[in-house]
Amino acid sequence: MEIRRIESLDPSERRAIFARESGVDAVRSDVRKIIERVRDEGDVALRDFSEQFDDVTVGNIDITDQAERAVDTVDDDVLAAIEDAAANIRAFHERLRPEDWRDSFDGRELGRRFRPLKTAGVYAPGGTAAYPSSALMGVIPAVVAGVDHVAVATPPAEKISPATLAAIQVAGADSVYQVGGAQAIGALAYGTETVPACNVVVGPGNRWVTAAKAEVQGDVEIDFLAGPSELLTVADETADPELVAADIVAQAEHDTDSASALVTASEEVAEAVITEIDEQASEREREEIIRSALENEASGVFLARSMSEAALFADEYAAEHLSIIADDDEALLDRIASAGSVFLGPYSPVAAGDYASGPNHVLPTGGGAHRVGGLSVDQFMRSSTVQRLDEDSLSALSETITTLAEAEGLEAHAESVRYRF
Repeated sequence: MEIRRIESLDPSERRAIFARESGVDAVRSDVRKIIERVRDEGDVALRDFSEQFDDVTVGNIDITDQAERAVDTVDDDVLAAIEDAAANIRAFHERLRPEDWRDSFDGRELGRRFRPLKTAGVYAPGGTAAYPSSALMGVIPAVVAGVDHVAVATPPAEKISPATLAAIQVAGADSVYQVGGAQAIGALAYGTETVPACNVVVGPGNRWVTAAKAEVQGDVEIDFLAGPSELLTVADETADPELVAADIVAQAEHDTDSASALVTASEEVAEAVITEIDEQASEREREEIIRSALENEASGVFLARSMSEAALFADEYAAEHLSIIADDDEALLDRIASAGSVFLGPYSPVAAGDYASGPNHVLPTGGGAHRVGGLSVDQFMRSSTVQRLDEDSLSALSETITTLAEAEGLEAHAESVRYRF
């Protein structure tokens, strides 16, 4: 790895850094065909795709009973960790639940109320790997929101991870289905003989899953379109290079497409972090993946002329995970508006948020943090405004209402007010 100076980046390099692609377009047409088959053929298509893509013959698509049993079969230490993480995630998301309110505005009683969606679909990644943490992050906000029925889809396997199934059960899901990829998103969106159609579909996945969410968006709500995982660390001269490097290496082990970067105004810290990354990567089991991820355009060590420039760079980067390790981390945070989840100080590794500290790890990538926040209770609720006007308050507004209605050519609107007087 080499230090890249921000001032020397050309326009094409900046585009590669800040406009990170998810790879969705390359599979969009194939995904559309998969979803069409799921809509037309239901469970038959799900079983065929399981054979084709997962090399698994699926009998019962509904495996809710397996999830219920998994709590008794998973190792005790794993179950304890799942329950501890679940408690923290639940406590945090309960603080996010919005409250109904009513207030008086010059005699007009106005307010807003919130109600949960009836059904929610959560995608829990799986297949060759186990992600119990993603199951917790997807299901718990829906349960806290009060969704009537939470359905989970997770990829089929000869033996689905007991840890993932136990996490789904501990989180409080109502039903679980062994179906993965784009076909799972199609099933949760439109329903099959076995899988219920849902009002919202959420959860992380590969580019096939992301492309499927893009296809069903509009027919159902989704959280957002997320791509490969990302970390940007902002560090000043006080940062410990060993800790900075540890987080960068950890992020890079996700996938070869991951982005993992540092921006600093200290050339000494930059050089030390590069040395540490090389040493630490050589000690990791997924060294090949780590080194490949660190070669991505959006990865690497970026040198700013000042911490002000570093903050501007970080805000434009809009990272999924933003780590700030600096003497005055709060001041830097105040200057960075766009980030999925922020980790402050040397004892807040991204891994804490990935698993157990409480905030959700389903977060926007590819600059999405400029527009949207991470998965929360909000995605599982809808709001209505409420208003009650008495005679005096309507009378006070009547001229404004009738004048605007007639200006728009909507005479009946104006008359609907006049009739009351």
